[in-house]
Amino acid sequence: MPLYQAAVLALVQGITEFLPISSSAHLALAPWLLGWPDQTLVFDIALHFGTLAAVLLYFWRDWVQIVGYGFGRRGNSDPELARNPRLLWLILAATAPVGAVGLLVKDLAENAWRHNRVLIGFMLVAVGLLMLMAERLGRRRKGLADIGWADAMIIGTAQALALVPGTSRSGITISAGLLLGLERSAAARFSFLLSTPAVAAAAASAAWDLYRMGGIPPQMQLAFALGVGLSAVTGCLVIGFLLRYLREHTLKLFVYYRLAFGMMVIALAFLLRGHAG
Repeated sequence: MPLYQAAVLALVQGITEFLPISSSAHLALAPWLLGWPDQTLVFDIALHFGTLAAVLLYFWRDWVQIVGYGFGRRGNSDPELARNPRLLWLILAATAPVGAVGLLVKDLAENAWRHNRVLIGFMLVAVGLLMLMAERLGRRRKGLADIGWADAMIIGTAQALALVPGTSRSGITISAGLLLGLERSAAARFSFLLSTPAVAAAAASAAWDLYRMGGIPPQMQLAFALGVGLSAVTGCLVIGFLLRYLREHTLKLFVYYRLAFGMMVIALAFLLRGHAG
């Protein structure tokens, strides 16, 4: 893989994984739109590692506190997290749906669905409309301290839908949080915290796949390192941007982007299918 292609795809991953616009859609469509061959499994694994590094780098202080409170330890730290000491167990329980569904549809998600451009375009539009509905109906009165078992499990179940390309993990979970009455910034923060175990599990599975393949091929080592580092740094910056942005702004900018991009993808898919026929 050329390094410029690795750099572009790593930037795409770092930006779109954490904005509510679907990294799976962009990574599946970028080679198609740019006329590149699909990225290799090895590079996909690099992007998994980069995503995990981004959430751990940004939220490591939160996770130290969350784990500590989960096991009964106390200390001077974020008061919002301190008011919900069971957050660790809520997040772990809410991760179960995506784990269970992932085992059932892993092959579909990584193969058939990833190459179905109409499905991707449809999900971009459908979840965009869901985000718009969540903006209009959400009461935005609750913070992280107010999240209970029912809230966590509903958001966790919504996260399982992110296995369908075009959905967006952050888009679907933030929308679920808003519909449950969370403030935008709290919904986004819980979304990113909730993603950490799922991303860690995906990275662990990817590492096992890489081990079974015999490790990183010598010709991919530089591209692999670039993919991990660039997607991690970009992702970390984007997380900070989105959390700040949602304190003062709505999701509408991302909704409009999803609607426009999704309709373009559907139109191109049918147009190109007609030419192929």
